[in-house]
Amino acid sequence: MKKDMWNTRRGKIAHLISERNHTPSEIARELEIPIKIVLEDLKHISRSSKYGELLILPAKCRKCGYNFRAEIKIPKRCPRCKSMWIEEPRFMLRR
Repeated sequence: MKKDMWNTRRGKIAHLISERNHTPSEIARELEIPIKIVLEDLKHISRSSKYGELLILPAKCRKCGYNFRAEIKIPKRCPRCKSMWIEEPRFMLRR
């Protein structure tokens, strides 16, 4: 990735997740932006080939262990046990 791409918000997100995997909350906290914008930018990064391949570790229910689909969103409730204790998905870039 080019150095000048790191100056954009999406470039900063891409740089963060190229070093190690992060949750949307971690990215939002690090860059001081809302989670909603982080999720929108991750969708864009996933469609753009200039950043590399976006890898998604799916969300998981901490109560019953249910694994959600690998998607760019944060589930609210487990469909199996109805728990709201959900571990956020994690994102990483592979070049």
